[in-house]
Amino acid sequence: MIKRILQFIFIIAGGTIGYLYFPKLLDIWNIGNPEWLYPYLGMTLGAIILYILSLWIADYIVDFLKMTEEKLVKAPVADLLFGSLGLIVGLIMAYLVNIYLQDTRLPVVSDVLPIFVVVILSYLGFQVGFKRRNEFINLMTMSKKEAKMKEEKENVTESSLKPKILDTSVIIDGRIADICDTKFLEGTIVIPHFVLEELQHIADSSDVLKRNRGRRGLDILNRLQKDSFVDVQIYEGDFEDIHEVDSKLVKLTKLLDGVLVTNDYNLNKVSEFQNVTVLNINDLANAVKPIVLPGEEMGVQVIKAGKEEKQGVAYLDDGTMIVVEEGKGFIGDTIDVIVTSVLQTSAGRMIFAKPKALEKAQ
Repeated sequence: MIKRILQFIFIIAGGTIGYLYFPKLLDIWNIGNPEWLYPYLGMTLGAIILYILSLWIADYIVDFLKMTEEKLVKAPVADLLFGSLGLIVGLIMAYLVNIYLQDTRLPVVSDVLPIFVVVILSYLGFQVGFKRRNEFINLMTMSKKEAKMKEEKENVTESSLKPKILDTSVIIDGRIADICDTKFLEGTIVIPHFVLEELQHIADSSDVLKRNRGRRGLDILNRLQKDSFVDVQIYEGDFEDIHEVDSKLVKLTKLLDGVLVTNDYNLNKVSEFQNVTVLNINDLANAVKPIVLPGEEMGVQVIKAGKEEKQGVAYLDDGTMIVVEEGKGFIGDTIDVIVTSVLQTSAGRMIFAKPKALEKAQ
């Protein structure tokens, strides 16, 4: 179809050229009457010549057009937009310059030079718009952010707090609901739709453990929406060019200028690397654990034997492990112990203690 259209254009162009210039060519050769026939003869000859030419050249033009079309379709919208804007600016500048050049009335300057001006300025405009598109986007984004910051300074209200975006792990963990109930977490809670889809996928898993975790996450979301004191909103958008949920969360947090709430160590580190603010529930839990100093006394229940001989293991209410030296004989009993040392590891805090009864016996 495209080839037929090109051939038709060639015929029209050939006929037009023949109609306009064939009589002038005959005048140069001093060929006489009938002059009324020459334009039509030229039109016919021009159409035939360019049609024959199109049979050879049309395939190359069609291939070029298809290749250009494929590249334009695959190119990002931002590249096309800013490249086109740069091209338009270049053409406007070329028009303004050519107005001055046409006034000179010099043959070369007024007739030939404007063609080069149009080509050069159009090319430069397109290249500047295309290659510096990121700077223009950042400039526009900064302007929006500055306007937003100004509005926030003028209207310091609850709605101006940064939104908190929840990831899948922190929803399944469940402690986020208790934190919201205590009113320590303010602002809007945002649940991305792609996180909901991941939760639903986990809840439909054939693995029992995964299925229970997914259903627990959905229960936590229902609790947040019904019983908590925070505003919970669903973000319906998606980033189809990004496949990983973690990458989508980072992108969304940047887009909303929000805070990412997670307990995923790897996501935490990736977000910090990309200058995204993160609230880690595990960090919060470690921060609010009671401080225990060597020499303090506490009552604990020895649950099981430890790794070393004669050791017993107990736990505080927050899950902190207490290794009781010489405590193996007290398994199942609640005893008073004296803290001997506290060890902070990457997995959490570990407390070492001795039974108070043995301390007195010594």
